[in-house]
Amino acid sequence: MGMSVTISEATDQDVEQIFKLQYLCFQSEAALYGNYRIDPLVQPLDSVRREVAEDCVFVARLGDEVVGSVRGAITEDGAASISRLCVHPRLQGHGIGARLLGAAESALAQQRGAKKFRLHTGHRSEGNLRLYRKVGYETVGTSEGTDGVPMVVLEKQAGPYATTA
Repeated sequence: MGMSVTISEATDQDVEQIFKLQYLCFQSEAALYGNYRIDPLVQPLDSVRREVAEDCVFVARLGDEVVGSVRGAITEDGAASISRLCVHPRLQGHGIGARLLGAAESALAQQRGAKKFRLHTGHRSEGNLRLYRKVGYETVGTSEGTDGVPMVVLEKQAGPYATTA
């Protein structure tokens, strides 16, 4: 039984699993807002493929199965935007999300020079907000998603934790 979850950079072979996992994981967010047109549920497969090729994308694997993923990219203001963090519902609450965030932050700081990390989550997404605050993110504002969902904007500065593997 005792297989452990590993974190690694995503490859083109992971795209379809990431796409399906994202669709599964964001169902609970859609239900929370009564909006099944939220961005993660309507993102096309080709867009996910492009992100895996161009951005900083990590996956959590249990054997050959992708059970978590996260994406990061440098924005125009030099901050690292982290998005689409998701962990399979059966494995949530075991630290996989925090490990994925750490991997993305480390790579974005080391490889792409990020000095600050920024992410958005829905204002009712208490579990997400709890995780982000636990790992050092602070609320810096609000915004509205392209899907109309009110979002909380959180940031944290890159620090020594983000420069170690």
